[in-house]
Amino acid sequence: MTGTGSPALRDFYEDPAVPVASGDARSRRQARLLAEALGTSPGQLVVDVGCGDGSAARAAAPFLRGHRLVGVDWSHDALRRARPHLGNVVRGELDCGLPLADGCADAVLFSEVIEHLVDPDHALDELRRILRPGGHLMLSTPNLAAWYNRALLLAGVQPVFSEVSLRGIHGRPGSQVVGHLRLYTARALRSYLTAAGFHDVRITGAPFHGVPRGLRLLDRAACAVPGAASVLLAHARRG
Repeated sequence: MTGTGSPALRDFYEDPAVPVASGDARSRRQARLLAEALGTSPGQLVVDVGCGDGSAARAAAPFLRGHRLVGVDWSHDALRRARPHLGNVVRGELDCGLPLADGCADAVLFSEVIEHLVDPDHALDELRRILRPGGHLMLSTPNLAAWYNRALLLAGVQPVFSEVSLRGIHGRPGSQVVGHLRLYTARALRSYLTAAGFHDVRITGAPFHGVPRGLRLLDRAACAVPGAASVLLAHARRG
């Protein structure tokens, strides 16, 4: 995580008990999309901003062979766990500016980070800065309008992924606090990325590893309709 803002949030994300991985299925889908976007030219620089414990990079590695992968996070604990999976890790914060040169990256992975940020506008400005013109942004985030959230809202239940406290879960399924501050629908995310200076925005869906086993087939089927999928995968180019 990077750019979380308050000391309370920093302490929260430095707690090793707070999950920093979002599931291999999403990571593999995102890596396949990125590999297709990068094409056959080897040695391109992919920066994983908010790399967490490196588990997403581990799942993506088979699809990104031949490219250079650098992980960035502000959490000392996350970087310690990421180092075995990522050859190069750098401590950095979006709030203070990433320790990377303008236009150095061919692609940026921004996986399950934006929903945790106090200031996502500044974060996207910083990602645009380090991307070369035409570079690829691969962003993933939970979908506020996931198929089961629509049913929960109709029943008056707090949607999955949303949280009202860092101390406990109130009014929604689940028991684990993960610190989500912002949530997006497919329509909102597409509009937001376009307004932030990205173009050719394409959104696809991915499953959520936390869906109960009996509903996982349905969750995978929902990926065919990105607006109803559990997780939104956005691919955009720097303008």
